[in-house]
Amino acid sequence: MGVNLSKGQAISLEKSDGGGLSAVSMGLGWQAVRRSGFLGKLFGGGDIDLDASAVLFAGREMADVVYYRQLKSKDGSVTHTGDNLTGGTGGGDDEVILVDLTSVPAEVDQIVFTVNSFTGQTFTEVENAFCRLVDRTNGEELARYTLTGGGAYTAQIMAKVNRKGGGWEMTAIGVPSQGRTFKDLLPDILPHL
Repeated sequence: MGVNLSKGQAISLEKSDGGGLSAVSMGLGWQAVRRSGFLGKLFGGGDIDLDASAVLFAGREMADVVYYRQLKSKDGSVTHTGDNLTGGTGGGDDEVILVDLTSVPAEVDQIVFTVNSFTGQTFTEVENAFCRLVDRTNGEELARYTLTGGGAYTAQIMAKVNRKGGGWEMTAIGVPSQGRTFKDLLPDILPHL
């Protein structure tokens, strides 16, 4: 079982045997809020198109990005498995970004994971949203950050992995933002690098 991260909390991404991780996946899951009463029966919970993105940084400069329109980084170390336009039915990853940490170029020192509502719906219409980091070699969940509280914003800077010494660590950021794509979030990402 992984660590449930609080906003701002960092964990080292070392294996229990002291070795470093080689391949991880960042999973994003969510559901549309279920409406109750007459309107809920009439319209249901609706679909929400959230998009996961991985923004690669070399220092404070964006080096590359992986998102629904560019499913693979230029060097091939980061891959998005595909766009989910509706959200899930509960518990599982709706969008997944795969990261081969051993292949990330040496100049890339941070990868920031974001989520945004492409259709512009706010997080007051989203429930059970989370991002989680999984060791791809054995399927073990290493860390999970749960988005709580909803809010009148359309994006969230969820977490980042960054180089630390000879390995990597994950930090839960959990900062709300506004925007339909990762480009809109760049000014809010920079203070967290």
